[in-house]
Amino acid sequence: MYKRVRLRDTVEVPPRFLADVSEQLVKELLQDKLEGRMDEDVGSVVSVVDVVDIGDGSVLPGEPGVYYDATFDAITFDPQMQEVVDGEVVEVVNFGAFVGIGPVDGLLHVSQISDEYLAFDEENQQLASRESNQTLSVGDAVRARIVTKSIDERNPRDSKIGLTAKQPGLGKHGWLREQREQEATAGE
Repeated sequence: MYKRVRLRDTVEVPPRFLADVSEQLVKELLQDKLEGRMDEDVGSVVSVVDVVDIGDGSVLPGEPGVYYDATFDAITFDPQMQEVVDGEVVEVVNFGAFVGIGPVDGLLHVSQISDEYLAFDEENQQLASRESNQTLSVGDAVRARIVTKSIDERNPRDSKIGLTAKQPGLGKHGWLREQREQEATAGE
């Protein structure tokens, strides 16, 4: 889920910028330092929005820059356990599909997509069912639930989000639409 949060961090201002320390400069330095980073407590920092306060600078022995404590507002993406998310399939592999949810990808394991057996079609880069002829391909919109979460703060790309689409109301958007149409026709 996306959130606007107020955070505090320390930013180093290099000597060449010390004559004009401004909110804009501190914002740019915070953006360079934090955007794209993953934190267990706040999730992934998507954007530093506003600098609210810049404290007094501190000089450390042997360090050329000046360090400022800054309070700022940021937009973060923090996937929550059991949260239902919509995303797009960004890659299909023999063991499942990677789904882009915000700035991270989640794995929708082949066993968590459908009750039907889905075979990997390497030529067409899709998972396909022989029973119902349903396919899951790159670019398909999917609704899934987050069932596992392992955040790696040092290397955000190694963070792992596990997804399921086997519950009612979850799955490929096209499949859900077809199911609603069938139910509406059966109800008439």
